[in-house]
Amino acid sequence: MTEPAAGRERLGAIDIGSNSIRLVVAEYDPESGFEIIDEVKDMPRLGTRVETTHLLDRAAMTRAFAALKRMKEVATRRGVTRLAAVATSAMRDARNGAAFAKRIRRQLDIPLEIIDGDREAELSWRSVAHHFRLENARTLVADIGGGSLELIGAVDGMVEVTASLPLGAVRLTEEFLPGERTTRKELAALRKHIRRTLKKALPWRDWSQAVVIGSGGSFTNLARMAAARAGSLGDAIHGTTVGTGEVESLLEWLSAKTPEQRAGVPGLNPQRADIILAGVAVAAELLDALDARALTASAFGLREGLLLEMVGDPAVAGPRDPLQLIREFVDRCRGDRRHVEHFHTLATALHEQLAAALGCGVGDAWLLEAASLLHDVGQLMSYRNHHKHSYQLIMHADRLGLDSHDRALVALISRYHRKRGPTLKHREFARLNDEDQATVRRVSGLLRVADGLDRGHTAAVDRVTVALEDGRCVIRASPRVKNADVSLEVWGAQRKSDVLAKMLGCEVVVEEGIPAEPAEKKPG
Repeated sequence: MTEPAAGRERLGAIDIGSNSIRLVVAEYDPESGFEIIDEVKDMPRLGTRVETTHLLDRAAMTRAFAALKRMKEVATRRGVTRLAAVATSAMRDARNGAAFAKRIRRQLDIPLEIIDGDREAELSWRSVAHHFRLENARTLVADIGGGSLELIGAVDGMVEVTASLPLGAVRLTEEFLPGERTTRKELAALRKHIRRTLKKALPWRDWSQAVVIGSGGSFTNLARMAAARAGSLGDAIHGTTVGTGEVESLLEWLSAKTPEQRAGVPGLNPQRADIILAGVAVAAELLDALDARALTASAFGLREGLLLEMVGDPAVAGPRDPLQLIREFVDRCRGDRRHVEHFHTLATALHEQLAAALGCGVGDAWLLEAASLLHDVGQLMSYRNHHKHSYQLIMHADRLGLDSHDRALVALISRYHRKRGPTLKHREFARLNDEDQATVRRVSGLLRVADGLDRGHTAAVDRVTVALEDGRCVIRASPRVKNADVSLEVWGAQRKSDVLAKMLGCEVVVEEGIPAEPAEKKPG
């Protein structure tokens, strides 16, 4: 058994996909990062016929088990002290996937976890974010596996949306390209299916001309084929850019060949010859949906993301103040700190004066504080519908200092700071229990009025006072400067008082208050 260098740790990560299984062994040093020292790959095709039978094929399981046994031996001989393993589409979709995973854990002592699409996308994103500079850009990361396509959309390096779609290369090949020769009709039907599936996945207009980074074997083989055609094929394919026109040309060229003929194409792994056409078709339709000019291939994938997850983020050591983390996130989203801090002051004042009448719980103040600071982060994406983008950014943000329960509530409260208030027509809100739904209604009601009170983002309203009188809730907005015009803020708050009025069970009236008299100077 080889020993790691002093101060270093040997880590292993196994990715069990629908087409291939990969092991990567890395030596980790907290100062210098990772150094890959061994890799093992096998292609047992676990996803074979899973789409139609909903079961893992017996022969494929035998091949996969043998491959994993070899990989465990490699990890042992290499001195791996921590091993992580994840399985994706084929094993999570097959009815016997859990039983097979249990057998692997018991007989091979591999700590295997079957992960969902969101976790798969998260791990792919970690890898890409580690190897590419993603600031000042809208980026769509695509990872084509054997069974599924994972999409991760990010703005300035912050994840805004994820989607897991049944557009894997093995799955599509079995369904649409069953013969030796691919007809034009078959290819057209495949592309139409991909197009329709993609159309439902994302608001494509928001991602038009985004930077596209492709992870996984379909993309790396696509890049190698393009490089070979250009006469520049080398060992390093990471970061290679392939134009949209070249992708379309390769798709047309490959579709005219049999799998046997494609096996001889320079740059293409012969073991992918039968499924590469489906993978390239997904890439072509993705570029078309984005109106993108090119894609960039990443040679690093889910297993590198798993290694990064195992060691955590070296840049963040020890517990941090959640509000500090939230403010740092707002700054990363280029938020208007002056507005959100003043907004936070107004929202807190409303809460202090209305908490008893609303029946606020002990955690409402914290949720209001977090949502006050975060509600506008979606403007990083676009002003239109930025409340919806705020929800997505908060749900996918890392290092935000919120547990999963509070994150979901803060994201929804922020989502409801404008436009329509909480409604059971929204799936995410309907999933909450009755207590959490009431919390979101209460806190978002306060948040909406506070947002209206700084409608112009000028901090014109200095303070608010609340009075429950004559069966009404009267909110008085006092200007910072005497005789200053706060009619816009009064109008904005009144317009957004609907949710608060419903929670209080009475009419809410917003009017201009009397500004505070400046403090008299003491005689010298």
